[in-house]
Amino acid sequence: VVNRDGEIMERAVLPREEEQLRLAEVQLEVVIPLDGCSLIGQNMHRSKYFEYILCILGTLRQSLKYPCLSQVGLLLLSKVVESNPEPFKPHYRQLLQLFGTVLQDLDNPTAMYYCILTLTAMTAYTGTEEMNLMRSLIPRLIIALKHLIKADQGQASDAMEVFDELMESEVSIIVPHIAEIVHFCLEVSADTTLTDSLRVKALSCIAFLIRLKSKTVLKQKLLNPILQTVFPVLSAAPPPGEEDPEDEENGDEGDTDNESPKHFAAQVIDTMALHMPPEKLFQQLMPLTQVCLASENPYERKAGLMCMAVLAEGCADHIRTKLLSSMLQTVCQSLSDNNQVVRSAGLFALGQFSEHLQPEVSKYCAELMPLLLGYMSALNQAKIGHITKAFYALENFMENLGSEIEPYLPTLMETMLSALSNAENLKLKELAVSAIGAIANAAKEKLVPYFPPVIESLKGFLTDTRDEMRALQTQALDTLSVLARTIGKDVFSPLAAECVQLGLNLTNAIDDPDLRRCTYSLFSAVSTVSPDCLSPHLTAITTIMLLSLKSTEGVTVSLTDTAITPIHTLFYSLTPLRNCKKYSFLSLKKIIFILSFFPSAMQKLLGVVLPSFLEAVRGERERQVVMGVLEAMNGVLKACQGEALQSPGRLQEISQAIRDVLKKRTVCQDGGGDEADDDEQQAEYDAMLQEFAGEGIPLLASAVPADTFQPHLNELLPLIMNKAKSSCTVADRSFSVGTLGEILQSLVSVSGGRACAGKLSNRLLPVLVAGVRDSDNEVRNNSVFGLGALAQAAGPLVAQDYPMMLSLFSNLLSKEQDRRVIDNLCAALCRMIMSHMEGVPLEQVLSAFSCMGFYA
Repeated sequence: VVNRDGEIMERAVLPREEEQLRLAEVQLEVVIPLDGCSLIGQNMHRSKYFEYILCILGTLRQSLKYPCLSQVGLLLLSKVVESNPEPFKPHYRQLLQLFGTVLQDLDNPTAMYYCILTLTAMTAYTGTEEMNLMRSLIPRLIIALKHLIKADQGQASDAMEVFDELMESEVSIIVPHIAEIVHFCLEVSADTTLTDSLRVKALSCIAFLIRLKSKTVLKQKLLNPILQTVFPVLSAAPPPGEEDPEDEENGDEGDTDNESPKHFAAQVIDTMALHMPPEKLFQQLMPLTQVCLASENPYERKAGLMCMAVLAEGCADHIRTKLLSSMLQTVCQSLSDNNQVVRSAGLFALGQFSEHLQPEVSKYCAELMPLLLGYMSALNQAKIGHITKAFYALENFMENLGSEIEPYLPTLMETMLSALSNAENLKLKELAVSAIGAIANAAKEKLVPYFPPVIESLKGFLTDTRDEMRALQTQALDTLSVLARTIGKDVFSPLAAECVQLGLNLTNAIDDPDLRRCTYSLFSAVSTVSPDCLSPHLTAITTIMLLSLKSTEGVTVSLTDTAITPIHTLFYSLTPLRNCKKYSFLSLKKIIFILSFFPSAMQKLLGVVLPSFLEAVRGERERQVVMGVLEAMNGVLKACQGEALQSPGRLQEISQAIRDVLKKRTVCQDGGGDEADDDEQQAEYDAMLQEFAGEGIPLLASAVPADTFQPHLNELLPLIMNKAKSSCTVADRSFSVGTLGEILQSLVSVSGGRACAGKLSNRLLPVLVAGVRDSDNEVRNNSVFGLGALAQAAGPLVAQDYPMMLSLFSNLLSKEQDRRVIDNLCAALCRMIMSHMEGVPLEQVLSAFSCMGFYA
């Protein structure tokens, strides 16, 4: 019992304390959401309710002697703070000091649990004044979680959310303790006696840390300990008599998205591939992978293949240039393994390679297509989960073959048509319909002989309104859209009106957002083939589309003709999901393009949107979102040119944002924080982010007079030129010389461009000449283009360099095999001639070309 002075008069002895506490928790969960906002508002200090809360807070330190009382007090505190954390901010220091004591009461796990829940709720509202105090709690928090795991694994799993909240809200709090957190999470992940939920939380925490602080993880030498723990989890066999979810009889592609430790172990490696330099990652990862691949245990072989599969996206350039042949050979061998678990993993890996390692992987068509066709010949005998992976690999591989698909077309279409006609399994029909779309993308008009039976099957699916047909109908609409765009206007036009009617019938009969989405795609495709057939249905089509815009299914954004200012809320009103943010920025780019025809409205919108873009580049944590922002900003600059830079300081701000990305100083690059980063090696997606930023430089150069942009260009050029060094990756070197060429090309058309190009020539010429001698085709191609652009932009100002350039081109022409390089070389010579004809000995040049057979 507590009096109003905060003194404990006596301990309340509660019967069945555990049950009483649970009952109190349930009651508070009902009461707090209903009354919390009114009880804890702006006038909370004057309410009797809050006086009681302050009384509880004042006595919690004393009540630690009485476990049940402290548990009830902390339970009440956690529920109230979870309901509305912000009003408690004046008391955060007091609370954090209290939590430091509670977290040391290791014999009272329930009190620690409610303490951690309260801490989790507070984290997002913690200010700089509480940072050090919060930081000091981390070691105690880890010890408390270890004891809570022993007491109640369910509570411990909930309590581990505190790490996610800390990383999401203020990652700097945990930076000094990253090693401790990682080792704790590895200990939990490796313990097979713990629940899957708890182990998943630990693995998820590791992946999150890698995503946010990969440089710190590498510098603290945590990569190897993580891999040594993750690989046994990834290669663990399921319990006797069971299978992994993706290998079960009724498993399909969606089943792989399960919350199992094995699934999250693969996600950890996937996150490493996306956020770590490939050279550093592969050095420690590949020996472990090779051991798994050589094992007699099928689940270890599967783990090795899964590891290779998840590397394909994040380390695509590294694999394409150094490891593709050997890795593909390993995958092909796995497709003949005597264990279906291994074969399924091999198919998944091949699908990943086909999706992310194009166009190089398509060069192995002769080796891979017979293997995949072999799988297709036994569709009805294999497990559907296995066949799903076979279709995944086949689709991704076929879609990029182009005309090379022709020899395989009869066998492919015979297999797909047989599945459409004879298969009883609707999932198999859905897979076949999807595959036909991929075949159409590659074969185009060559699919015409097979079009009649395909279209009849699709129409049959689209007129069947049974609920179980929904997934198949959605896929049928997608494939019909592909056929409309690829099969040829003459073939599809006679069916266009019927297809539109089928789509309208489905949207009228079935209320399904996925089905509507595919129907809109079909209408769009038909409009490119036979727009007249849409005219009678425009009222119906626009009506259902407007209803979709008003729908609450998904993200809804409204834009009226008279309201420019509300566009400011377009991004901020969206659900805070990565793809929603990314595509909202891209949508803004399209809106600005439309408004470019209305200058006054456009300027108002630019004044709102461009600051939002710049703020997101600096502060957004998701790298893919920042890529979308940079892409959108580049689109705005391209569409609006100088109009986008009229506001004072806008050119400086955009140049600074580009410079920050190139220097790796933005939040999504783990920059601007605890340590400098001069390491040239970086994750491939980080390099891709810098490429998006670099693409903005030529756009700025073409939008303003050269004299205006030159001070900014002088600061940006070294950051681009540094990536042309021989120690850099092929992708970096190609990006560097390509960007230099685009900048020079932009200077051709702006005021003062010739003088600017002349001043830059001494700096750029050595870089471009070295690029012409590079061993990589793409680098040579971009360098040749850059030299031509330099000659065109600077003209007579680089006349003294013409003899050297002509000699360089002559030597290159005598041995070059890549036709793109030769094409750009010819274009560069033309630019030299047009810009300064006196510097080119035409007779000698034409004679040299004639001798080499370039023209008659």
